[in-house]
Formats: sequence, structure tokens, C-alpha cells
Amino acid sequence: MTLPLLDGEPRVITAGASVLAEALDRQAVPRLGVDWRPPLPGTVEALARVLADPRRARANEIAVGRMLSARPRLSGVRPAREVLDLPPGTFLHAGPPIEWERASGPLRGALIGAAVFEGLAADAPEAERLLASGAVALDSCHHHRTVGPMAGVVSPSMWMFEVVDAEHGGTAYCSLNEGLGKVLRYGAYGAEVIERLRWMGEVLGPVLAAALAISGPVDLRSMIAQALQMGDELHNRNRAATSLLVRELAPAIVDAAPRHAAEVLRFINGNDHFFLNAGMAAGKAGADAARDVPGSSMVVAMARNGTDFGIQVSGLGDRWFTGPAGVPDGLYLGAFGPDDANPDIGDSTITETSGLGGFAMAAAPAIVRFVGGDVADAVAATGSMYEITLAEHPAYQIPGLGFRGTPTGIDVALVARTGSLPVVNTGIAGRVAGTGQVGAGLVSPPAEAFTSALAALADS
Repeated sequence: MTLPLLDGEPRVITAGASVLAEALDRQAVPRLGVDWRPPLPGTVEALARVLADPRRARANEIAVGRMLSARPRLSGVRPAREVLDLPPGTFLHAGPPIEWERASGPLRGALIGAAVFEGLAADAPEAERLLASGAVALDSCHHHRTVGPMAGVVSPSMWMFEVVDAEHGGTAYCSLNEGLGKVLRYGAYGAEVIERLRWMGEVLGPVLAAALAISGPVDLRSMIAQALQMGDELHNRNRAATSLLVRELAPAIVDAAPRHAAEVLRFINGNDHFFLNAGMAAGKAGADAARDVPGSSMVVAMARNGTDFGIQVSGLGDRWFTGPAGVPDGLYLGAFGPDDANPDIGDSTITETSGLGGFAMAAAPAIVRFVGGDVADAVAATGSMYEITLAEHPAYQIPGLGFRGTPTGIDVALVARTGSLPVVNTGIAGRVAGTGQVGAGLVSPPAEAFTSALAALADS
């Protein structure tokens, strides 16, 4: 008896471990490689139930459609006490809710600086005692339509970017960007940090508010789309976006405040990340529009507080699903190294949540000089994110990929099924309070945040 398999050249398909594929390649045997990975451990049953949910396809179509159609516009700059109704002695922070006892070094440093800035304490030791006593109320920025970079601390006297979604009507907020180095968001709280915050409250915020009253709202969706085609990815590289924002506002800044125009423009010009905070509020506005769609498995928030990494899912309301925040792998400043790094921190992963940042690294070859790796790694990172997302953004396009839209709308079911976790690029804060920034790099979220969300979806 003749077996057909042995009558001609074999046709081989390889998947999984690369050992067989490499052996065939050495023998010049033609093969078809399939990029297959097993689901995340322990998710098979929950994954089957979620994928079988008759609501899921339509719910995800609605959720991602809202995110893609959002039209964020920078409409104002206002004090937090006004727009967030923050009473004295209440501070917001990045990431899922956390208490002082579990707070990381950079978060503690930023809270100490905010207490001194607000006049609740005369110095750092007094501020630390005040915070440890529980006299200051802490809450997550995300619970107040707000996002904050790194430690993300917002106190009543800080001025906020106000972004309105012209399509869906939502509003989101983010603090103003201080620059790099020893700044509050990285946990520094020295005299120069407090002095800069006071100048931002007395000069920068009011000047920007007056300028926007003259210029009118700024179309952030269009600006982000342009910046992507100029080499930004809108998380760790915002040079083009900042330049576009300055170009848009400079005439109105001069008209609104000729006495302060030079110092305001000089400050923005020296801070390539100035646009980041406006872009974060834009991402928050779009993600919030996609919330609360029953049956949807799409992620609407990823955030870190320096201890925990948490996600929220459209179909699961305001519940947080968390795991331990990881330490980024990247490049360090000066004499700093991995031992100086705090685990990942900040709400700036709203950029990845909305299809930017690590998901758009193929648009920003220069970013690899900041976070490590090479251009091929950046392209591969973006390419892998199409496997776990629901759509491609119609406005946010990547020239190097033939103007393909950025991968947008993380699906926890696809994360579990492929075993591929979101790519996040990020700054690295020093683990000791008061240190400031020590580097930048890449980090992966904890798988358990996604697997626990999947289990909750399966039971919903």
C-alpha cells in the first residue's frame, strides 16, 4: 500500500516553537510558518464564554466606533478647584486607587510637594506626617474625568487643560506639563519644583487661558494626525505636536499677555513634552466616550500608580483589574541604573489605550534613541498590536506603513487568545522620593490584569 504523503514533496506548516522550523530551513525544505501562540494560562474556559457572548461583536463595534469618532478640542485652561470641584485637602493621583501606606516613592514625593505647594505643610517632613495621618483625601484621577502623567498628582490650585469631545460631548482634563528632570510628576519636591508650580499657576495657566479665549478651541485630533506624520508617537516623543501647538497659540499669547509672552513661549519652547498633557486629555475624552457598553470587551483605561497596573473595560463599568506594575526596560540618565528605577507609573498609558504611544512607534523612528532598541523593533511593536485591537484609526495614520491607521481599541479577549500584551513606552521615575526622572524605556503590563477582566466578562 502506498501512502500519498510519501509520493511527493512534503508540504509543511510550522507553528509554535521554532526548533522544527529552523531545522527545516537548514535543509532548504519549503514551509509555511504560522505565528501561533497559546492563550494566556488559565483563560480557555473564560475566553470561550466571552467569544460566544452574542452581545460582544456589536458591543465592540459601538465602543470602538465611539473612540474612533471622538473629536477632541482644547477649549480652555482652568484651575482644578473650579473644573473638578476639588475641596482643599483633596489630591488626585495617577492609576488605580491607592493609600499612602502602599504608595511608591515617586507618588509619595509628588504628594509631599503638592502639600507644600498648597500651603498645607511648611516643609517635606511636616507634609509626610500630614499625609501619613490620613488628613488628605486621595483618589484616582480617572474617577474625575482626569489623567495625570507619571505620579499624576493634581491639587486644587493646579491649572488644567480642558478638552471637549465635539462629537460625543464629554470633557476631560489633564494638568500642565512642567518639563523634564526634577519635576513633581517624577516625585521631586525641592524648592525649584514648588517655585515652578507657583509660576505655572500665576503666569502660565492664566496666559494660556487668555490665549485660548482669543484663538478659540484647538483641534487636537487634526494636530495629533499631523504630528504622527512628522515623527511623533505622542507618548515619549511630542516634539512635532508641541511645535504645532506653539504655532497655533503663539499669536494669541502675544496678543493676550505681551508682558509675559516671551517667558511663556520660552518655557514651552524648552519643553518638547508640553503637548503630552493635552494629548492625554484628548485620549481620555475619546476613551470615556466608549465606556459602559454592555458586553464590550474593549479596554477604556490603562493606568499605573507606581505599585499597581490597572485596566478598566467598557462592559464592566468603573471596576479596576490590577496586577503588579513592572519595572521598564530601557535607557538610563547619567549614573542611574535599574536599581534606581521605580515600577511603572502614570496615566499616560491613555495614549496606548487610544492607539498612540507604543502602538504608534512605527511612526517615530527617532523614539528608539530614547527608549532603546532599533527602528525594526519599533515597526515590529506596532505590527504586533494589530493582533489585539479591534480597528485601525481613520485619522491617526503611519506613513512608514503605507498610511495604515494605528491599531486602536485593545480587546481583552484578543489579548488572552494571542498571549500578546500591549506595548507601552514610558519614562522611568526614581524609586526614592525626590529623585525625579532616571530614564525611559518599554514595559509590559501584568497579564493578570487582563485575565481577571476576562473572567469578570465571562460572568457578566
